[in-house]
Amino acid sequence: MRHHQYNPDYNFVKAPVDFNKYTDRSLLQYCLGATMYMPGTKDFAQAVIDKKYPGLTSMVMCFEDACPEEDVPAAELNSIHVLETLKEAEDSGKLKYEDIPLLFFRVRSPEQFMHFSGMLKKEHIRYITGFNFPKFNGVNGGLYMSHLSELNNRFGEIIYGMPIIEDARVAYKETRLLELMAIKNICDCHKNLILNIRVGGTDFSSCFGVRRGINSTIYDIMTVANCLMDILNVFTRNNDYTVSGPVWEYFRVNKRMKFEELPKIDIQDTLLKRTPIVNDAVDGLMRELILDQANGFMGKTCIHPTHLNFINGMLAVTKDEYNDAYQILHTSGGVIKGSKGMNEIKPHTNWATKILMRADAYGVIKDETEYVKLFGV
Repeated sequence: MRHHQYNPDYNFVKAPVDFNKYTDRSLLQYCLGATMYMPGTKDFAQAVIDKKYPGLTSMVMCFEDACPEEDVPAAELNSIHVLETLKEAEDSGKLKYEDIPLLFFRVRSPEQFMHFSGMLKKEHIRYITGFNFPKFNGVNGGLYMSHLSELNNRFGEIIYGMPIIEDARVAYKETRLLELMAIKNICDCHKNLILNIRVGGTDFSSCFGVRRGINSTIYDIMTVANCLMDILNVFTRNNDYTVSGPVWEYFRVNKRMKFEELPKIDIQDTLLKRTPIVNDAVDGLMRELILDQANGFMGKTCIHPTHLNFINGMLAVTKDEYNDAYQILHTSGGVIKGSKGMNEIKPHTNWATKILMRADAYGVIKDETEYVKLFGV
């Protein structure tokens, strides 16, 4: 896989690298970007073989929220069919391994995780990057992770876990920190198997009977923003884990979006001043992405293919950011002049590390005016 293949002619300052499930975890955790969810009952194998969505680099087949309980057996059988179809396509030369997105399965419970994993064969594991664990908490987290460890040992392959923090005990202030520390202790015991921490913005919103509108961001919903900031506080210290941003629920794409007709713009300045770029759904997504990145989220849960280019495009690094990060990581200490301000070597080291990882994963572009061109729609 490689990001931005939807725009193969774009001229990067530094092109993104190739990656797959065997890429070192230190980089792979930054490569997830727009991770698209779809029901486990959907047979998407032919779409992958046909490269229907060239921007799709990671995806989740869901047995939980996107799948009614009575459909879970059918979803499990369909998932096995998808894995076998991908294998047959690769064996026959119709599909190259590097063209298969990182594939995850969002299980319903520890019991369903064990049941589905019992259906897997050794030849399936090559195509599975990992599993998502919904409503991961201090009670079920140990069950999820111990079985994941068992699977790694059974198949002799790396299979990652992605806990989803969305439990009411995290939503409610009186239990939040104890619950977050219990979750972190479980994750720390299995850190080599944790690829990413995910958050459930919709689940948190439901606890308070709220929902952000198309002209708001999740950060405008104070009760939910408060939850998210505590999760970031616990899990992103010293770049311990990457934490992905919550899903954006709206999608609306114009039949014709000719970005070339638009003037060159500083995308952050334009969005934050609420000057229209594409439409309210896409502009709202990009506005929230700016705030996601400012607060330390890395990537975003995605529910519609029209979001892919925008989420992954906005993760590209500008040349100024890249130069500053490189300078910081190659200077022994002190304070030196950067591209647009002063670089303090020790305080900015964690930031610089993340920027260079993003640069490898998503590439380096000339400046902020290039984002619209990179989207390539």
